[in-house]
Amino acid sequence: MRSVPERIELKTPEQIGLMREAGLVVARALGEMRATAAPGVSTADLDDVARGVLRDAGAKPSFLGYHGYPAVICASLNDRVVHGIPAAQDRLADGDIISIDFGAIVDGWHGDSAITVLVGDVSSEAVALSQACEASMWDGLAAARVDGRLSDISNAVETSVRSAGQYGIVTGYGGHGIGSQMHMAP
Repeated sequence: MRSVPERIELKTPEQIGLMREAGLVVARALGEMRATAAPGVSTADLDDVARGVLRDAGAKPSFLGYHGYPAVICASLNDRVVHGIPAAQDRLADGDIISIDFGAIVDGWHGDSAITVLVGDVSSEAVALSQACEASMWDGLAAARVDGRLSDISNAVETSVRSAGQYGIVTGYGGHGIGSQMHMAP
């Protein structure tokens, strides 16, 4: 039998089911925020949409209060890399790119995901950037294997981005596992 490092939390089928439920809440909220994102809508408005989905689902927010974080979503506009705090004064405009990150807790188990939304009429450069990012995500997922290494996934993402030829990679950030905590070993 293969030994498992202590830091990896093995989940039961029931726990995975609860994580799936949390993930479905996240998917519903991200879908509603995608549909709401339009010129004139504030990032605080998007946070309100997510709060409504949480309330309707009887779920809790993963981000609110985490190390003092004041919102239920992270909303990063244009050149903000990650973890932007929603604000009423941050209104979406035609041509914006917004990254929306959201997490939900169902019966103590987390779901977490992010989307990128192109707002209104965007430049061909913004479309190309978004397509390169999405392609790198799919390439990373294709590299995932049982008993594989996290570095195989990271390498696939980096190779994909570099093959697009014109984009850099922000260092110092990476993915994480989820489960009974929002940030865990994969």
